[in-house]
Amino acid sequence: MIVALTGNIAAGKSTVTALFRGWGAGIVDADQVVRDLQRPGTEVFAQIVKRFGTEILTPEGEIDRAGLRKMILADTRARSDLNGIVHPAVRAQREALVAAARAAGSKIIVADIPLLFEAANPAEFDAVVLVDAPEGVRLNRLVTMRGLPPEEAERLMAAQMPSVGKRPLSQFIIENDGDRAQLERRARDVWLALEARAAAA
Repeated sequence: MIVALTGNIAAGKSTVTALFRGWGAGIVDADQVVRDLQRPGTEVFAQIVKRFGTEILTPEGEIDRAGLRKMILADTRARSDLNGIVHPAVRAQREALVAAARAAGSKIIVADIPLLFEAANPAEFDAVVLVDAPEGVRLNRLVTMRGLPPEEAERLMAAQMPSVGKRPLSQFIIENDGDRAQLERRARDVWLALEARAAAA
């Protein structure tokens, strides 16, 4: 069973991913895949530098992820170009990792995909789990926990499809509007439902 786990920025998706991993899921982390693909020496790295120039590199010769993020938040064409470079490579790598997890015996494989609805195809998965939190809570987390200026945090949030549009397209929704214990209980309920589905398949 292959499950897509998604959620808007600062909704708590990474916490749920860690919980699912602890309960036995095979995890495919799209953010980690992106980081790996953007390392110096990769084809994706070369294409990004060709499109955006060497000014998006750090003194160490790596991609300045924060600088690139600011650039694409301010320029929709730049964002589209970056997505066109990164997303096909991410998809191919994700499929390879899913195959490896399946070969390793994972009964439930969870693909952690922040931009599932924006850049992937939810229909490719057996179930979609959405982690959601109120906008005010997410904004506060970005500012206080990640240290982002409020304006940049708001632009990051605005660049994603609002969760209200994602909820009807998701089979499971984990509300993250309380404390850690509450989130864990809700995630556990969803995990047990996924296990039941996998057993019945």
